[in-house]
This record gives sequence, structure tokens and C-alpha cells, in this order.
Amino acid sequence: MDIAPFLSYLENVKRYSPHTLLAYKEDLGQFLDYCATINEVSDFPDVTSKMVREWMVIEMSKGRKATTTRRKLSVLRTLFKYLMREGRLAEDPTETIILPKTGRRLPVFVPDYQMDEILDSEDLQGGFPEVRDRLVLLMAYCTGMRRSELVGLKIRDIDFAGKSLVITGKGNKQRLIPLANELIADMQVYLEFRKKQITREHGYFFITDKGAPVYDKFIYRLVVRCLGKVTTSSKRSPHVLRHTFATQLLNNGACIEAIRALLGHSDLSATQVYTHNSFENLIKVFNQAHPRA
Repeated sequence: MDIAPFLSYLENVKRYSPHTLLAYKEDLGQFLDYCATINEVSDFPDVTSKMVREWMVIEMSKGRKATTTRRKLSVLRTLFKYLMREGRLAEDPTETIILPKTGRRLPVFVPDYQMDEILDSEDLQGGFPEVRDRLVLLMAYCTGMRRSELVGLKIRDIDFAGKSLVITGKGNKQRLIPLANELIADMQVYLEFRKKQITREHGYFFITDKGAPVYDKFIYRLVVRCLGKVTTSSKRSPHVLRHTFATQLLNNGACIEAIRALLGHSDLSATQVYTHNSFENLIKVFNQAHPRA
């Protein structure tokens, strides 16, 4: 069962990121190995709904979270819908599968006083590495950019005169983000340092100490290291800064539709999860301030 054409479609037509493509390849590889070894299936039309259900049960029995199993099933559904469009399948074996239920998890965010502590730290003052590291954190906090968007940001995407930048997000969709004055000043300082670090221009905004473009793990490790200095939370990732950006906007009066546009969500339901954090904050304020609470 060859999935190479499907992965090529995701890469070239749907414009999925290399990280997402790798995750799809791994999930599909696990399912296809199961079909081949347990059920001796060698072609997609022979896959049944029963096989998909049994595979899900096996995955859950390994201790997989419901969210992980739902993601794996979503990958299968995307594959089988593609095969039906290509005329290689008459029926989708995942169509009747019911997704396992999951509890709603509130997004983890960093309080503003802890963000101030990080950004004002002496550890992020000095030469090029410190200026860059601080700017990565500040940009994620002030724009809500995803890790892949920070990695892919290019100098040409920035309009200092218009105080904005163009972000290319999921599905190659672009959105315009305003830039705060503090962020602009730090970006200009960084660019002066960058000129001295780079030997061969490639256009990417964020670079390593050796002048090469940064990569996913570089950004991830940087954020985890810096957040670890102010929080004991197990959730310390670039996405936490994206959650922090959205939560701070909502807590300070921004409308949910504006936040959706800034985050680049295509569906408002993906943004509404932040209203739960805002409501939790209101409950704390009420309990602390109301005499009858």
C-alpha cells in the first residue's frame, strides 16, 4: 500500500509543513503495518471499518491518550478521502467510526509578571545570542506566531514603515500582524547584530550563532530553557507563548474575532477555547474582590 502519492499531494498541493508530513507518515506507517501483519491486507480496498476499530482499541490499550487516537484517526480519514477522490476506493472505512471522547483542556499560558521577568532578565542581555533569544521570545509573545512561522519568517516579510509583518501560516495562508514599537526597536537592533553574524545571505530573519537559518528544535529548546527559569509547569513550549498572547489579549478586552484573525484560525471554535481561561480569571477576581464570594 503505497502512500507516497498521498504525501506528495499533502506537500505540494495542501502545502503541509515537513513536521506535519513526518507525523502523517509515522501514523500511517503504524496503521499499514498493523493491516499487513495482523490482517494480511495488501491493498486499500481490503481495509474494513472493523480493522480500523480494532487498531484504535490496540492503540488505546498501549496507554495512548484519546487526543492522540483522535489525531491518528483524523490522519486515516484524510488518506481515505483522498483515495476516494482519486477513484481508488468506493467506500471510506473510517466514515462510521466514532471518535473517542476527550475532556476539554484549557490552554496553558504564562502570567504577564513572569513574562516581564523573562524579558527583563540579565541572562538575555549582552551579545548576539542574547539579543536573538530575547527577540524570539518577545516576537512569539507579541504576535502569537507559531514555531514554524518563526522559523520561516524572512526579512522581506517585515514592513517597518507600516509597522506590520506578513506571516505565512498553515496551508500557506497569509495574515497581517501589527508590530508594537518595542518589538520594532528590538528587531532593528537585532538586524544590526545579524549583519555581523551572517556570511552568506539567505533571507531568513532568525539565524543561529553560525549564521544559518534557525530550525524547529532550536526554537523549541530556546523557549523551554527560558520558560524553565520562571515556571515549574511541565508545559514549556513555543505554543505556550502563543496561548499567552491570545489569553492576554482576551483578558484586556480584545474581541474574539480579532484574536481569531491575529492567530490565523480558519474556524472561530478553535479560538473560543481561550474564553474559558478568561472566565477562570473572572472567577478568581470575583472570589478575591466580592465581599459575599
